[in-house]
Formats: sequence, structure tokens, C-alpha cells
Amino acid sequence: MPVLTREDILLSAKENKVRFVRLQFTDLLGAIKNVEIPVSQLEKALDNKMMFDGSSIEGYVRIEESDMYLYPDINTWVIFPWETKEKVARLICDIHLPDGSPFPGDPRNILKRALRDAEQMGFTAYNVGPEPEFFLFKTDAQGNPTLELNDQGGYFDFAPMDMGENCRREIVVTLEEMGFEIEASHHEVAPGQHEIDFKYANALKAADRIQTFKLVVKTIARDHGLHATFMPKPLFGVNGSGMHCHQSLSKDKQNAFYDENDRLGLSQTAKYFMAGLLRHARGFAAITNPTVNSYKRLVPGYEAPCYVAWSASNRSPMIRVPAARGSGTRIEVRNPDPSANPYLALAVMLKSGLDGIRNKEPLPIPVDRNIYVMSEEEREENGIPSLPSSLKEALDELIRDEVVCEALGEHALTHFYELKEIEWDMFRTQIHPWEREQYMTLY
Repeated sequence: MPVLTREDILLSAKENKVRFVRLQFTDLLGAIKNVEIPVSQLEKALDNKMMFDGSSIEGYVRIEESDMYLYPDINTWVIFPWETKEKVARLICDIHLPDGSPFPGDPRNILKRALRDAEQMGFTAYNVGPEPEFFLFKTDAQGNPTLELNDQGGYFDFAPMDMGENCRREIVVTLEEMGFEIEASHHEVAPGQHEIDFKYANALKAADRIQTFKLVVKTIARDHGLHATFMPKPLFGVNGSGMHCHQSLSKDKQNAFYDENDRLGLSQTAKYFMAGLLRHARGFAAITNPTVNSYKRLVPGYEAPCYVAWSASNRSPMIRVPAARGSGTRIEVRNPDPSANPYLALAVMLKSGLDGIRNKEPLPIPVDRNIYVMSEEEREENGIPSLPSSLKEALDELIRDEVVCEALGEHALTHFYELKEIEWDMFRTQIHPWEREQYMTLY
């Protein structure tokens, strides 16, 4: 895709009769935020002069230091194809302080810092192919989500079992109109669960696309009278939604993970990178799996990767090496879920992998057995730890991991930790229906 210029954007806005522009950014918890401006203010926005109140955004700043500026990334310009009456366009922005410096708590800036670290180590690209899954639920007469699924389909089913097919097709068409290259679209394992895979990109673009993808999915689902959710485990007894991340590093336009002379076709760089991910997996879990609900997915029995191990022939470990080799050589990290802030998730995974390369971290032997059927003693004998089993455990691991803490930076780490401590405490002190069902009549 050609690099856009300021003049390209102004011309596109004029030719397409754009009336409004959303200046979009992401808060610390991964929620999409935006400041909408009339197109008459577009030139001012492109001059980085649009101000907003940062104290109103989760994890940003206090009220006494609230002035912040939106710096649009002109290569994220896109016109929303679903707005027909009044054309609306979008620019994704970086957040800057009044003195012009990047805001250290901006998730997009945190990922950029990690990418600069990779560049300093000689890597020209960190490529990521995400696979975010979602559920479609019916809505009631007021448009609120119900717990009634849109279909009873299963893995790779099609109509009439897959009643979400038409909605999914419209999502694909919309994404393609917005510049996505869609590789696959299918029903997932659980009833009402879907996956749409799009082509890998450099990490910053991949994170931008994840946020755009979520917006499109929710918007098109609503037009079909459905509610799309990226909640990791909305229903008990079925598979949860993951966001597997296929990733590789490039050096001089060559895949740095491939070595044709290795038995598995993996370079030493790839092995060190994987070892770094495994070393820090428990430390970055609070970022890749950031909600109380995330840990309802990471349990045995539902194909979720709750064990810190790797394999080239087995989907039960946290990391899998897909069969493709040559330029397609990559690793698949399977524990992230779509509630994660994609900028933070990719930043901590990249920094963990780079730490493995820097320290020449030895890669544990692959685990080619089904870990789900191993006993706890067998897992201990094979040196296979588990991912954290709760948000509280993940937060405790996060604060002990210096590499992950450094990747986030002091501002983001402090605010993220505080927000998630509050979330855990609210959950811990709440009385849940299960407790009443179990104890009200028994005691």
C-alpha cells in the first residue's frame, strides 16, 4: 500500500464528500476512543493541533495535567463504508504531551518503543498475524444482548447450521473495502463462535487492524440485529475465544526464523525467541489475558493453551510451530485472548522474545504429547509449568517480571496494575449466582 501524504488525505476527503473525521486512539485497557471533528477541522488535526482531556481516559493522567494532543498517523486514513448518509472517515492517533513529546502511557507508543528495540538489534520487522475469535448473540427488542446464540453450528459448519454466515460475509466484504486482505472466514468450535483471519503485517499495523476489526465486527453485527462480543469466555461448557498470534522477525527482508539446515527448519534466533516467550509467559499473562474472565478460558478441556511449553506437532502447548517453512516460517502463540490491548500484548511478547535472543535463552525440549492428559506429576517431571489460573496470580507474576515491567514503562505499569487490582477486588468481593445455588439451602 502506498504511503499517504497530507495532500492525499485532504483530496480524498473532498472527493468522497467526507463530513466527519474520527480521531481514534486506544486507552490502557484496550477500549477504542475517539474525538469526532467536522471535516472543516481536518487540516488543524493534520497539523497535530487537536487537544483533548486526557484525565477522562482510563490509565492516562490526572485532572491537573489533563491537556494532551492527538497526532494522526496519516497512513491509517480510511473512510467507513457503512456510513451512507454522512460520510465518516478515521485516523488512528498517537498521544503526545503539550511539550510535543510522546505520552509514555500511550499503548501505541509503548509498542513503538519495543519495535525500536528490535531495530537496534538488527531486526527490520516484527510480523504478526492475529486470529481474534468472537461470539454472536441475538439482541432483544431494545437492542441489548441476550444469551441466545445466533446458531448451533460447529467447526467449519455452513448454513443452515451456521446462521451467522451472512453477517460474517458482510464483515468480510466491509473489511476488504477498508483495505484488509482476508485469508479465511469460518465458524469456530463453539455454537455462535466465529473467526476471520487476515493477512499478517508489521506489528503496529497488525495492532491497528485488530482494533479496526473489532469495530467493524461489532458495527456489522448490530446491523444484523446481533451482538458481537470478544469476551474470552461468555458461556460455560464450550470453548472460549482466543486471539492466537502468529509471529516472526525479519532481518534484511529475510525471515530470521528460518534455517534450511535445521531439522525443524528453525533458526537459532527463532529458538531463542521462543525460549524468551516461555521464560516470561507467566509474567506477561496479565497483559495478554487481562480480565477476570480470561482465566475461565485458560482451563484444560477446551483446547485452550494453559501450559507453558512448545511443539511443532501438537496444539496443547502454549506455542506451536506451524508447518510452513521458508518465508512462511513462524511461531503461533496461543494463549492471548481478544480482550487484550493489542498494542501492549504485542509489545510484551516482542520484548520477551528479544530478551531470549539477547541472553541466548536455552529452549526447552518440545512437548509432543497431549499435555491435557498428563497428570500433575508428569507435567512436573517434564518441566511444564502452567499459566496463571487467575487474574490475581497473573498480576503477582507481572510485577515480578522485570522485562515485562520495563516493556510497559512505569506509567503504564502503575496504572494498569492499579486498575486490574480494583477489577480483581470487585470480583473477589461480589456474590455470584453459583455460590447461592451451592450454599443457600445447604447451610
